[in-house]
Amino acid sequence: MPFEKDLLFLIQALILSNNIDFHCSREGICKASCIKKLLVKHLRSIGYNAAVCKSEWKGTDKVPGGEYEYVDVILEGDDRATERLIIDIDFQSHFEIARPILSYVGLLRYLPVVYVGNLAKLEQILEIMVDAAKLSLKQNSMPLPPWRTLGYLRAKWFSPYEREPFDYRSKLRRQSVSPDWRNATPRPKQRQCSELWRRLKASLLTEVDAGSVVRPMSTERNWNVLSERRANIFNV
Repeated sequence: MPFEKDLLFLIQALILSNNIDFHCSREGICKASCIKKLLVKHLRSIGYNAAVCKSEWKGTDKVPGGEYEYVDVILEGDDRATERLIIDIDFQSHFEIARPILSYVGLLRYLPVVYVGNLAKLEQILEIMVDAAKLSLKQNSMPLPPWRTLGYLRAKWFSPYEREPFDYRSKLRRQSVSPDWRNATPRPKQRQCSELWRRLKASLLTEVDAGSVVRPMSTERNWNVLSERRANIFNV
């Protein structure tokens, strides 16, 4: 738990204290790769073994195939077993559904903007949210979409993955450094990352007290609230 809080504090501080002008070099849809690489670069600069992970899975009759990117951190030490922590930005977006009932909206708001934790806790959250989504959609006579099933959500983080080698030559420019970049018209991929960055910043300002010293949110507190609200939502 202390390591999760430390990582979350560092990520919150990075997002809240920086205004980044993203210049994507990746072809095709960006999928926020710029933000994830920036996060990895920041964590590696202070000694964490962080990397962008790319998972990929084949589709089945019930689960569509796909691929996904997230960040992980490997914690190693002489006095503890190796531990792998998952970092997922814009975590709440994985659980957005059409016409949610009020109890589901309340449950969704208790999820962190950025998830930092192990796979065991992540799986428990997935199970809670999928059950709640089924109930919400059922009350509106709507089926659960394939991309909101437990199998599909699990595939994102539990499928075989590769850790991308870190490129120390990659650069991201801050808006305050180069006026020429500020005046340039951003390409669609750049705009996508910049807009997501601004949205993450706004969401984090809501999650922490705006104007006060940035401090880590309690993942354990949020998890306890989720567990309590799970009992309430299924009494509807």
